[in-house]
Amino acid sequence: MLNDNPTVSAPAQSLPELLEAWRRLREDEPALRARDLAERLGVSEGELVASRCGDGVTRLDGPWPALIQALPELGHVMVLTRNDSCVHEKKGSFAHIEIAGAMGLVLNDAIDLRLFLKHWVFGFAVREESRGRWLQSLQFFDGDGCAVHKVYLTERSHHDAWSGLVGRFAAAVQSPLLAIQAVADPLPLQLGDEAVDVAALRDRWRHLRDPHDFFAMLKKHQVTRTQALRLAGREFARPVPNSAMRTVLESAAQSGLPIMVFVGSAGVVQIHTGPVRHIKVMGPWLNVLDEDFNLHLREDHVATSWVVRKPSPEGHVTSLELYDAGGRQIAQVFGKRKPGIPELEAWRALADGLPDAEVHHA
Repeated sequence: MLNDNPTVSAPAQSLPELLEAWRRLREDEPALRARDLAERLGVSEGELVASRCGDGVTRLDGPWPALIQALPELGHVMVLTRNDSCVHEKKGSFAHIEIAGAMGLVLNDAIDLRLFLKHWVFGFAVREESRGRWLQSLQFFDGDGCAVHKVYLTERSHHDAWSGLVGRFAAAVQSPLLAIQAVADPLPLQLGDEAVDVAALRDRWRHLRDPHDFFAMLKKHQVTRTQALRLAGREFARPVPNSAMRTVLESAAQSGLPIMVFVGSAGVVQIHTGPVRHIKVMGPWLNVLDEDFNLHLREDHVATSWVVRKPSPEGHVTSLELYDAGGRQIAQVFGKRKPGIPELEAWRALADGLPDAEVHHA
């Protein structure tokens, strides 16, 4: 299980000191994951990975579209996308890859990704021991050193293809240093509630032609996601209890209802489509522990939960959306659907049946 210890150690002052601190911390707390190790050491995860170049880590140098197009060579893999509050792990194979400029799609049945390649700044091939076994992975990071996507080999992978792929995309200079920089907010211009033309926002929402147009609407009206949900009213969004995700997962597991679970980093949105079966709560973590799909959600990070309706050519599409205290989206859940097909009535009934959140007045 993922570690949630918030303690942060003082940053190492040099590369040798960082590596020594990393080794000591791994020995003392072997269950710590890479992201938590980096936080405890006061560096980004990307910096920590880069520091080990030449010792199980190979720096990669794209071009990323060509590397992504080569991933089917690896066969069966596990892909991992996470944000601060949720981890999404899916097993399958890469296929049906489309990349145009800085945008990309992977549309295989199991591995279903939306790619935003301007956030794929650094890449590494990593071979490391973890809990008594050796793991091989490709890891990609944003300009600030935050992980955007990882691809792990499994027992069923084509291990003979690994070295060839890494060799083709290895960087000429294997530098252990990472020049990180801040990543711009995708919605930098935000109006206060009093400055928002709420009637125009609602009208534009009402006339959306596709749920994918939602982000463009936010930019047009200079509002954040949670601000739009608050201002739009019950025709479009209503707050539900923060236990809603647990309710939905447990209900779907019991009924066999197929759902779609979306979790995104800055560079990838990763999607599971199908049933969920094994739901388990472990401390603050709400987990799906299925053979080919794992989800790990920090329930205590969920500040607001919303049932949201967006227009589509096949009728409105209903989602459950989770946000943290900073208004950042943690996860979305939809009923299983494909373009041209209305959403499942059983999903709509489940979402509509969630109670309203209690409103606490000061």
